[in-house]
Amino acid sequence: MSLRVTQTMMNTQLLRNISKNQGRMNNLQNQLSTGMKINKPSDDPVGITFALRYRSELDSNDQYTENVDSALSMLQYTDTTIGQAGDIMQRVRELLVQGANGTLEQTGLDAVKLEISQLYNQMIEIGNSQFNGKQVFNGELTGDKPYPAMALEETIDLVSVPPKLKAYHASTNTGAIKYELSAGMSLSINTLGSDVFGNSVSPTASQADLESSDNVFLLLQRAHDMLGSGDQEGVSELIGQIETRMNTMLTKRAEVGARMNRVEIIENRLNDINLNLQTMQSKTEDADMAEVITNMKMEENVYQASLSVGAQLIRPSLVDFLR
Repeated sequence: MSLRVTQTMMNTQLLRNISKNQGRMNNLQNQLSTGMKINKPSDDPVGITFALRYRSELDSNDQYTENVDSALSMLQYTDTTIGQAGDIMQRVRELLVQGANGTLEQTGLDAVKLEISQLYNQMIEIGNSQFNGKQVFNGELTGDKPYPAMALEETIDLVSVPPKLKAYHASTNTGAIKYELSAGMSLSINTLGSDVFGNSVSPTASQADLESSDNVFLLLQRAHDMLGSGDQEGVSELIGQIETRMNTMLTKRAEVGARMNRVEIIENRLNDINLNLQTMQSKTEDADMAEVITNMKMEENVYQASLSVGAQLIRPSLVDFLR
């Protein structure tokens, strides 16, 4: 039995095809205006899954990059600060060599002592250095100054409340400050004050313990006292301990430099990952504008052709309405 194609059926099919054509044109128009080939999940259900994953990974990568920037800044500041402490120790050594050569009168020794006192105060400022409002050398206690600022000339007082102690009596916090620099990888970026300036000395320490300690602040206290009493032989013996602490500072600064190098390697890796993710995201989400424009022109031609053909099939009044 033959199927009779009525005028109504032809009109309906024509309108359906024109509607589909308009839908494709609308989709291409959206791509042109947004520059994206995925504007809603139904455009590409599989692609939207990958796009969301890439966005999530990029967000995480951006956070790691911010952490890397913060870690590098902290390490660079620490490196500079330890370098300044090393410069002070170098100057102290030069002064002690002058004080130990036997050519200076007591007035000359007093002048050296005065400069030692100033260098001691400067060393305390370095020990209490802050980065972004946080203490650098006091572990996790970033809000507390680790070293009391008593001058060399002042006398300790264990009876007062709180006791009046000097910088070499202070015990710095040993907590590690860690930054998460990539998935599952954290790095400690702080340097302990005790590692740079030496371990604390008990206020009741024996004379032997005092003489064997290479705590920076105690060494400067001893140098100050020896210069004041004219003990040039003692000053000469102290130079070796000064050099030992200088070498320790150099070692700690080298460790900071090694961590900086590691963080920079991580930074380069994160940049590479970021570039790859952006490339994959672009391939998944971004529209090829040349292709979209070409397809748009094709669909417009098809649309115009459909209307022209339809004009031969349906009443002009309907065609005019569609135009």
